[in-house]
Parts: sequence; structure tokens; C-alpha cells
Amino acid sequence: MPIDYDPTRSALYTPERRETNFVAGATYSPPQIGVEAARLAYYRAETSAAERERLTEALARVGFADLALFVDPPTGAEAFAARRRTDGIALLALRGTQPDDLGDIATDLQANMVEWTESAGRVHAGFAFATRALMPQIRKWADDAKPDLGSLIVTGHSLGAAMATLVASIWRPGWLVTLGSPRVGDAAFVATVAAANVLRLVDCCDVVTELPPPLGGYTHMAPCSYITRDGTILLNPAQPVIDADRQAARVEYLGKYAWRTGAVLVRDMADHAPINYARAVLP
Repeated sequence: MPIDYDPTRSALYTPERRETNFVAGATYSPPQIGVEAARLAYYRAETSAAERERLTEALARVGFADLALFVDPPTGAEAFAARRRTDGIALLALRGTQPDDLGDIATDLQANMVEWTESAGRVHAGFAFATRALMPQIRKWADDAKPDLGSLIVTGHSLGAAMATLVASIWRPGWLVTLGSPRVGDAAFVATVAAANVLRLVDCCDVVTELPPPLGGYTHMAPCSYITRDGTILLNPAQPVIDADRQAARVEYLGKYAWRTGAVLVRDMADHAPINYARAVLP
């Protein structure tokens, strides 16, 4: 069934409450797998056996097994990896910001730029710190599991998208799929992101995609895949097209959703919910 737009605070702040969109036996493209895996990364499998089983079952619907969890409590960084033995595709999904995790909040606020010696250029200090904290565990998994990097999907939403982008400057994955990514670094860094295929999704008014502001060298990877207010994907549309669509979306949201109980007040925040990315990509 098509996925409806979800304006609720639950969709934005606790995306892990929603069940998986994967349907057992269905076929999904790498971008579709990446988008749903970015959402599944919010499942708190590191703290609950029931949640780990829930994540394992969701991945099994599309043939992925051998779940590995990566956690760094001081930074609040979390991720998971899995493999599909039938075709060798591997998956690395990094979790975005959790509003109740002070480590995540602290990471997001460290917006000064530091040298990214893993490739080149300068990047957001908090994103770099969190990624570096997880990389020893991720490298250990890679040494043991020996995934084919050409078949690796690296994905994430929000903070997880930023971390996924940093990982893709260290390795050359087959796919980098990001949802609602903030700016990560400068042009010298962006030039080192070496994924064979890149899908950078921007959902209409999503304010996080405009942060940090383009000061001090911050820039986005190009192009973006822009999700219009009605869920259509446009590849790198001109800025006037984006501006007009966003203006119409904000007006529409005020009349249709903002007044509802439990709804996010403004579309600029509601569009950041990972399910509102999934609605444009999943069948």
C-alpha cells in the first residue's frame, strides 16, 4: 500500500515505533533498501532483546542476516550492519539523532570545522567525532565479514546521513543513500566522497538539510534528489522550482495538518521524519 504523509510528532521524534515497510518476498532496489534501513536504524536493538529480534525479523523479510550492532555510549553513536548471502549485498545503516540522547545532541551542536585526515578537507567536528568513535567497530566487522565494498549500501538519516557520508569518503561503497542530511564539510571533503552511486534525498521543506548554514566553507554534495510536496522525486531541480514548491507546501500544511492533535506545528520539521522520505521511494 502507498505510504501516507505523516505529520505526527511520533513520526519525527520516535520513528522506531513504526513497523517495517519491508514486505516478505517483495523485490527492492538498493536505494529502496537503503531508505528503509536508515529508518530501521532507529530500532533500539542495542538495549533490548525484543528490539533486536524486531530488527532481525524486519531485515529477514528481504533476505538480510548476520546482524551486527555498533555502539559508542559516550557519543551516542549507533549503527548496524547485515549481509544478504544470496547476492552478497551488505548493508551499513547509521542512526540519526535521538531527541532523548544527550550524546547525539552534543554531537549535532559541535558545528566548528576540523580537518578530516581520513580523506581530505574540513568537516563538522561533531559528525567527525561520532564517526571516528564507531569506525574501529565497523572496521572489525569488515575484517571479519569481508563484504564486497562494491555491493555495500551505506545509509543514514539526519546525523546518520552525515556519518554515512563520512564513511563513504573512507571506503568506496556501491551505494551511499542519505535522507535529510545536513551539510557535512567543505568542497575539498565533498570531492573525496567516493561511492559508486549517490542518492541524496531532500524532502521538500526539511530544515535539517539547510544546516549548518553555508558559512566557513560548508557545502552539500550535488546533485540532490528533491521530494516535492506531493511525494514526487525531481533530480536537482532549479532553486526557483524548489522555492515555489516549498512555499505552497507550507501553506498547505497549515490548513491541512498543523492544527491536528499530535501534529508537528510546521512543515519544515515534519518533513524531516524518515517515514516522509520512505513514502516517496518505497512502493
